[in-house]
Amino acid sequence: MSHPQIYPMDTPQKKLKILAASDLHGDSHQCQKLADQAVNEHVDLVVLCGDLTSPLQTKNLIKPFTDKGKPVLLVPGNHDGFATGDFLAELYHIKNLHNSYATYNHVSFFGCGGANIGLEALNDDEFYTILKKGFTSVAHAQKKIMVTHVHPSGTIVDRIFPNAGSSGVRRAVEQFKPDFLLCGHIHEAAGVEDMIGNTRVINVGRQGKIIEL
Repeated sequence: MSHPQIYPMDTPQKKLKILAASDLHGDSHQCQKLADQAVNEHVDLVVLCGDLTSPLQTKNLIKPFTDKGKPVLLVPGNHDGFATGDFLAELYHIKNLHNSYATYNHVSFFGCGGANIGLEALNDDEFYTILKKGFTSVAHAQKKIMVTHVHPSGTIVDRIFPNAGSSGVRRAVEQFKPDFLLCGHIHEAAGVEDMIGNTRVINVGRQGKIIEL
């Protein structure tokens, strides 16, 4: 498991600009486009919400971002596997948020990768327990962002793709009340946003989303 990481501090008044994306599935061309966007839009941090690799393509998926000097946080998706998430983090000296956390400026991140399907499927209690561990380390942060691959149950996404969400992730959102939940997994829901209480839930999709806070 990768160790918690604290990124360099900026002034607390400075807004943090994030580019978040998911479900790239080995598309190195799209990764390059997102990296260019990160530079052009002066993004401070890149967050990747899983399903980054594919059996046919695993090269140049993270490198476009690190080549441009952009810090990267990730969680693995069900198509990546947990070992691949650790491998990418170690290879590119970036942070895997699965079962961990990181702080950048005034914003803290905690996460859980994987999904509720596949060979390494997590059950709802496992999702909740992993997210609780990360939250405990950032509970007093000024702003908090939860990062998962799978979306919480009972949101708009479940109307698009029924029964695909996790009640464990939803329980974590309701209890820990992060400012944002960034996720992916359901391609048809890319760009869809919802609210759980005061938490803004975004399926960031492969085209990416800019978040500023």
